[in-house]
Amino acid sequence: MPRDTTGLRHDTSASAPRAELDGADQELRARLSGAWTVEHASAVEQEIDALVAAAGDSGRALIDLSRIERLDTLGAWVLDRTRHEFGQKGLPADFVGAKPEHHILLNEVAYRGFQPATEKKRTGLVDVLADIGGAVVSAGQDFARGISTLGEIIAALVRVILVPSRFRLPALTNQLEQIAFRGVPIIVLISFLVGCIVAQQGIFQLQRFGAQTFVVNLVGILILRELGVLLTSIMVAGRSGSAFTAEIGSMKMREEIDALRVMGLDPIEVLIVPRVLALVIGLPMLAFLAAIAALVGGGLVAWIYGDIPPDVFLARLKATITFNTFMVGLIKAPFMALVIGVIASIEGVAVKGSAESLGQHVTSSVVKSIFMVIVLDGFFAIFFAAINY
Repeated sequence: MPRDTTGLRHDTSASAPRAELDGADQELRARLSGAWTVEHASAVEQEIDALVAAAGDSGRALIDLSRIERLDTLGAWVLDRTRHEFGQKGLPADFVGAKPEHHILLNEVAYRGFQPATEKKRTGLVDVLADIGGAVVSAGQDFARGISTLGEIIAALVRVILVPSRFRLPALTNQLEQIAFRGVPIIVLISFLVGCIVAQQGIFQLQRFGAQTFVVNLVGILILRELGVLLTSIMVAGRSGSAFTAEIGSMKMREEIDALRVMGLDPIEVLIVPRVLALVIGLPMLAFLAAIAALVGGGLVAWIYGDIPPDVFLARLKATITFNTFMVGLIKAPFMALVIGVIASIEGVAVKGSAESLGQHVTSSVVKSIFMVIVLDGFFAIFFAAINY
């Protein structure tokens, strides 16, 4: 057999395709013969064009396939298209005399028209309400996943406590280094600058009333109760929370989490528990350092802009703040760390098999963590105000 330019062998023993049209009594019969295959594609199109052009526009058409020697997908598709073209001219057409194998092929390539989906008329108000409803449902689903994941983490932690040999101390130590030790420089620097800014703005506003010394009260209470832990949590969410999601998501993409399950290991114990524990331990320490750095920045600005010497600043700070003021920030820190760890873990496990999905879930992890940290801080503020703490 000869070989064509595509490198595929074709059977050239079959004759070229032919189409003959006979008409009688409002019935047209198109008799087809030869090989209706891809190697005769140009001849197939020519015969069909001539056949359609010669057909009338009334009566009924029968396409006789009994003398077709060979038929492939191209030929079957052209014949089915021709049948529809006859129908569009007002000439209903049917196939007759097809061999069983040809009949199967014609059924497989049969043309199916798809009508464009009709767009539902919607108003702007309906769209807004639909978006709000979708957001509420999504938030509810996220909350349910968060509760479920938190339960799994607590159950894994209980198993580790009951069987201490299952606890992975090196993983916890490594995560503490990444979260706490390596995070100290940036968190201390930003907290120092925020303390400077708060003190500067406070002095400029209070000196109108000759009360610039009250900037010590402002800086001390605001930093220790709210800003210190809040800024630290936001920075940890952006720095460590995103890293958790990216690490777990990359492992999910490479099927390493499935490999852990195959080896009989619990991914919650191996991957999530050490990270969450490191966050719960490291975030209060970072919040303490952030508060100290912010107070130092506030004291420096008060000395430069408010003529408040460091000894006066420290004395007034000691008289202003109490142990409760200091503890409010530290009490909130572990809960914020837990929220960040749970959200980061959920988003990491939810990553699919593409880099786009990884980027979307890392972004979602940071946004959700920061939002929940601020919401949680608001709840704690209401709670401590209610109990007068």
